[in-house]
Amino acid sequence: MSLLIVLAALAFLMVVAYRGYSVILFAPVAALGAVLLTDPSLVAPMFTGLFMDKMVGFLKLYFPVFLLGAIFGKLIETSGFSKAIVASTIKVVGTKRAMLSIVLVCALLTYGGVSLFVVVFAVYPFAAELFRQSDIPKRLIPGTIALGAFTFTMDALPGTPQIQNIIPTTFFGTDAWAAPVLGTLGGVFILALGLLYLESRRRKAAAAGEGYGDPAALVNEPAPFAGDRLVPAWLALLPLVLVGVSNKLFTVWIPRLYGTEHAFDPAVIGSAPPVVQEVSKVAAIWAVEGALLVGILSVLAFAWKPVVRSFADGTRTAIGGAMLAAMNTASEYGFGAVIAALPGFLLVANALSAVPDPLVNAAVTVTSLAGITGSASGGMSIALAAMSESMIAAANAAGIPMDVLHRVVAMASGGMDTLPHNGAVITLLAVTGLTHRQAYRDIFAVTLIKTAAVGVVIALFYLTGWV
Repeated sequence: MSLLIVLAALAFLMVVAYRGYSVILFAPVAALGAVLLTDPSLVAPMFTGLFMDKMVGFLKLYFPVFLLGAIFGKLIETSGFSKAIVASTIKVVGTKRAMLSIVLVCALLTYGGVSLFVVVFAVYPFAAELFRQSDIPKRLIPGTIALGAFTFTMDALPGTPQIQNIIPTTFFGTDAWAAPVLGTLGGVFILALGLLYLESRRRKAAAAGEGYGDPAALVNEPAPFAGDRLVPAWLALLPLVLVGVSNKLFTVWIPRLYGTEHAFDPAVIGSAPPVVQEVSKVAAIWAVEGALLVGILSVLAFAWKPVVRSFADGTRTAIGGAMLAAMNTASEYGFGAVIAALPGFLLVANALSAVPDPLVNAAVTVTSLAGITGSASGGMSIALAAMSESMIAAANAAGIPMDVLHRVVAMASGGMDTLPHNGAVITLLAVTGLTHRQAYRDIFAVTLIKTAAVGVVIALFYLTGWV
């Protein structure tokens, strides 16, 4: 019965998310409903002592990353830099390779520090125009954007500032550049196989005589991109390069500056206890935040006039998007924490722990919980909060470096998280004006490739010992 209660709560959250209802509202409803059916006396204590505690703890650590990433992405958009990047990429790759162009643009933006939620909004108008010119079905746009923004640049490539690559650092004492060889090879595997899949879908549609579709019958069609006077490509790319370089430099400098632990007195008057922080657990977060600040300042310096003209409205939109994305993820994190505290979850945990290999066990655990919660960052946070100590102990016993565990866990989080109730999937489909029935198949196929890449990375490590 306890397992059925857990499964019912998960099913309920998936259904309401699939139907477009807010996870922020229904995550606590689903969690507390499961508590009510298990032990009614624990509803209030679980809500304040666990759900809210975990939700606020997540926001405390990661909201600045969401916020700065959204603002940076909005400035890249309002400055015209995103248009310049798209136009230059298309010029180099060619309009006949529309899918490759959009994947590369998404990859540049996400690896450069732009939140994947922001990338969807920034890239869609150009993807629609390019697909229309190339007469490729519009229904393939979501899968194409998903490959570029939700996969290899999200958590596979070393140094990516996306939140999914940052969370493991606080548990394993690693940095964003963990396991660079394995991450790069895993990223190449995803990109190559993903492009082959999308190209096969395009060829099949072309053979069937299917074109872009009638714009008058489609939803959320952007106005055709006529082009503006754009800045040089090198200038548009410079802020993204600065974010990447700054992230690496701050990752090295911060531990040297603060040491392994830092304490300060929080009060001038009185005798409040000092605030002590383990630098290893927050250094990567500080590095990403500092790098995004460098990126924001560089955009302001290079494109002051166009940015200032729409700064108030643009940042207001970015802040709203950051709050929504962070709250959605934090609510799912709180939901998962409550579910993990119920007796039924013990059965799930025992089943997952039956996998003997440390890396396979970590990958299956994280991708399962990411799929359950519909969130890569939320599912990974729950898994690591509950099981990181046992993962670390098992890895140490097997002689597996923490960098490898970091990369496997990060990549696994972005596997089965993209089930229908995933917030990024719902956002992507809403922005493109398509339904799950029209476009979800290709998103899920990309998800399967992403999941398979984790197995490839694990196999490479055991075969070669590469890190």
